[in-house]
Amino acid sequence: MELLIPEWDAPANIGALATLRAGGYSAHPYGDGKGGLGLNLGAHVEDDSALVAKNRALLRRLLPQEPAWLSQVHGTTVVDAASASPAVQADGCVSAVAGAVCVMMTADCLPVLLCDRAGTVVGAAHAGWRGLAAGVLENTVAAMRARGGQDLMAWLGPAIGPAQFEVGAEVRQAFMQHDAAADAAFRSCAGKPGKYLADIYQLARLRLQAAGVADIAGGGLCTVSDTRFYSYRRDKTTGRMASLIWLK
Repeated sequence: MELLIPEWDAPANIGALATLRAGGYSAHPYGDGKGGLGLNLGAHVEDDSALVAKNRALLRRLLPQEPAWLSQVHGTTVVDAASASPAVQADGCVSAVAGAVCVMMTADCLPVLLCDRAGTVVGAAHAGWRGLAAGVLENTVAAMRARGGQDLMAWLGPAIGPAQFEVGAEVRQAFMQHDAAADAAFRSCAGKPGKYLADIYQLARLRLQAAGVADIAGGGLCTVSDTRFYSYRRDKTTGRMASLIWLK
C-alpha cells in the first residue's frame, strides 16, 4: 500500500494520511495503472464489493477505528465522525473525540484536512468545485470552531491541477459572485472562448483565508497528470482514494 503523509506542522496527537492507487486487491480499471492491483476504496464505482471491503480492511489496520465513510454528494453538509450514521450524505466531517476518523474519498476533487494547533479538533472536507463554491470549507471550519477549535490549520491533498482543470464560464462566475479575487485563479483557454483553466488549490486557499485559516500546506500535486492517483477526468471509470484525519 502506498501512502501520502501530509507535510504540515500539525500537533503530535494528530494522525493524518492519504492513500494512492497502488497496493490493494482491485483489478483494472481500478488497479494501479501499471497492470497491478489497486487500492480502490470507493464502494459506489462498480468495483467488486468484496474487493473494496478487502481494500478498506487493509487501510483499517493503520487506523484507530473504522472511518466514518460518507455518501459524498458535492454539497455542504458537515457531520460529526463520532456519531455519523453509515453512508450519511455529507461532504464535511469533524471530530473532537479521540479515535474517531474523518475521511473523504476523491479522484480529482480536492480533499482538505484540518486541525487546530491545540490538537483538540479535526476536520475533513470534500471540495469539488460545486461544494467549494457553495461553502463546504466554511461550514467545516464553523463546525470545528463550534467544538472549541480556534487556531486552525489546513492541508490540501491531491486534486486536479491548474494545467488540467478546464471549466466553463459558469464555474468562474460561481466563484466570482462570491469573491472578485477568485478571478486570479482562472486563466482563459487559448482558442476556446468561454473556457478557463481553474486552480482549485488557489480557490480553496482564498476560501480558507477568508474564513480565518492562514496556515495552509499542500496543494502541489495533480491527480490527472500523476498516474499514482486515481483520476475520474483522465480515466472516467476509476477508483477512489481516501484522505483521513483523527485525534490520537
